[in-house]
This record gives sequence, structure tokens and C-alpha cells, in this order.
Amino acid sequence: MKQFNWKLASLLLTGTGISRLGDFIYLIAINLIVYDLTGSAAAVAGLWIIGPITSVITNSWSGGMIDRKNKKSIMIWTDMARALGVALIPFIGSIGSIYAVLFLISVAKALFMPASAVYITKLVPIESRKRFNSINSLVASGAFIVGPAIAGGLFLIGTIETAVFINAASFVFSAVIIWLLPDMDKDLPSPSVKASAYETLRDDWKQVISFGRSAIFILSVYGCFLAFGLFSLAMDSQEVVFIQDVVGLTEADYSFLVSISGIGFALGALFITIISKMLSLKQLMGYGMLLTAAGYLTYALADSFMMVAAGFIILGIFNAFSSAGYQTFYQNNVPVEIMGRMTSVIGVIQSMAQIILLLGSGVLGDLFPLRYTIVILSVLNILLSLYVCWQLLKPGKQQYFSETTSA
Repeated sequence: MKQFNWKLASLLLTGTGISRLGDFIYLIAINLIVYDLTGSAAAVAGLWIIGPITSVITNSWSGGMIDRKNKKSIMIWTDMARALGVALIPFIGSIGSIYAVLFLISVAKALFMPASAVYITKLVPIESRKRFNSINSLVASGAFIVGPAIAGGLFLIGTIETAVFINAASFVFSAVIIWLLPDMDKDLPSPSVKASAYETLRDDWKQVISFGRSAIFILSVYGCFLAFGLFSLAMDSQEVVFIQDVVGLTEADYSFLVSISGIGFALGALFITIISKMLSLKQLMGYGMLLTAAGYLTYALADSFMMVAAGFIILGIFNAFSSAGYQTFYQNNVPVEIMGRMTSVIGVIQSMAQIILLLGSGVLGDLFPLRYTIVILSVLNILLSLYVCWQLLKPGKQQYFSETTSA
């Protein structure tokens, strides 16, 4: 067995980590820029809808292109496109133009994410993916913790515009690092007879549907993980209101609790990075989802700072387990030849559900006591995690959890 080159993995993690860091700095900066420009909370809220809408539009057709084109080139050009788009924002004076640029940045991100998922699967051999994804979770949690802190520091020593330009530079730096990585698509087949865009898109969706019919177990397990994430996102979107209005804590308490959650995620990711060889894929997936759900239920029933903090620490730590486990499961069981298409189609469904669920949770929060909504969503997560644990314990499914060969 050829030894995996962890120097290449370090380069890839550095590139994607810097890109993630840039996303967090940009997220905070653009919220402040739009609010300063308009003074409207609705205009700021509109920023959160652009991403899912863009994902629905872009992912419906981009998967086939990603599978057929060079993934490394797509990652480099989309990083450069994001750098250019972010650098233009301080020079734009109208909210409509800012939204247009943000839409283009979101398109670039919607192409970057599935391309990087396929590239990682090609670069990292199956026996090294669990450890790689554990480290990747640690990098993501580091960006989550450090990104806002860097943004705050930049705002103190300079201006919001300075932070935006540094953010643009981070995307360029990410592109340069990715450029140093090997090309994993040298053996891409030459395009066959030229088909129309409609025929290509139709055939791509047919392939995804055909794979889905033959991989019911894979999709049922991974689909539960995605649904779990959507319910969690709906709870997270009401977090500020729940903590301040229902539990009765302050803004300072909320900021501290978010930091606690991020630290918990980082500790969990660090822990599984160290002991990843001792934990099976089933253990990462089952314990990770079940205990994350327990953390959310603790938070939903909380009536004090300490109880909310306990819930945040539990869900932070075991979310890292779950994230690494399911990412490895997906990479090991979806054929790399159609992974771009599969990821994009899943992204369309996920984004549509995300829009509906976010709007629905907001409406329910106005019609009923918010605690009821949060408790119901956390109980649904408990039920999903129990169903997944039952699926993981089924006999005859061991091939889906192998760490040496794909199913």
C-alpha cells in the first residue's frame, strides 16, 4: 500500500482553511457594510437568503461540469473570482449592486465546495480519509473561532474596508496554495459527441437518480445526517432570541456561549484527530449524532446559563465526531466519477429545504412559544439519531463502513 503524502494534505488543509477563514471575515464585514449603507435589518437578513438561492440555481447544473472538468482549476479560478468580487465591494455604493456581486461570489462558492469535495476524495486514499476529515474538522472549528476574532481585531486597528481587502488577499493566497497541489484529473476522459446543454443536464440527473435507486441504504443514512443538520440550522437561526428572551440571558452571555460552542467543536476535533485510529467509522457516526442531539435537547430545555453552556459544550464536541464520520462515509460510498453531480443535486435539495425550514421556524416562533419550537426540533434530531443508530447496527452492512475498500 502506497504511503499517503501528508505534506500534500497539509497544503490542501492550509488552502481550504484560509478560504474558510476568509469566509468568516467576509461574513462579518459584509453584514456591517450593508447595515451601515441601509440601516435596515431586513437588508442584512437578505444576505442570508442569497447563498441558498444561489445554491439552488447553480447546483442544478454545475455537478456535471465539475465531474468533467479539472477540479484543481475550478478551485483556483473560483477562489480568484471570490477575491475579485470581495475587493470590489468597498467601491460599490448601492445595495442592489452589492447584492449582485454577492450573488456572483455565492456562485463561485457553490462551484468551489463540490469541486473541493471531489478533489479531496481523489487525493486522499480511503485508509487515510477518517484522519484527514478529523483534521479538516479541526481546521473548520479553528476558522470558526479565529475568523471573527481576526475580523474584530482588523476593525479595531483599521476600517471595515481594510478587513475586506485582507479578506480578498486571503482568497488569492488560498488559490496560490491550491496551485501548488498535484493535478488529480490528468486522466479525465476526452469529451464525447457534443450534446446539447439540456441533454447533458438530463443525463446527469438520470445518472444521479439511477445511483440513488441502487444505494438506498447510503442515501437513507446520509439523508438523515443532512436532515439533522437542517433541524440544527433552524434551531441555530433562533439562537439569539431563545437565549435572550426565553432563557433570559444577556448579549454578553450569548457571545460567551458561542465561543464555548466553538471551543467545544475544536476540542472534539482535536480529540478525534489524536484517537481516530481507535474509533471505527460506525462509532464516529452513531455516537457523534446521538450525543450532538443530546446536546441540543439539553440546550432546548435549559433555564440557566450553566445548562445552556453544558448543552453547547456537548453538541460542540460531538458535532466534530459526527462531521468527520459522515464526511468519510460519503467519500467512501459515492463513486468519485459522479460525486460532483451527486453533491450538487444534494445541494439543491438541501438549499430548498433550508429556505423553507428557516422561514417556517421564524413563523412558528412568532405564532407559538419559541421553546416549543426548539424542543420539537431537538426531539426530531433525537429520533433521527436513534434511527441512524438502528441502521448502523443492521447485519450485513459492514461493507459500507470499510476503511480499506469502497462499498
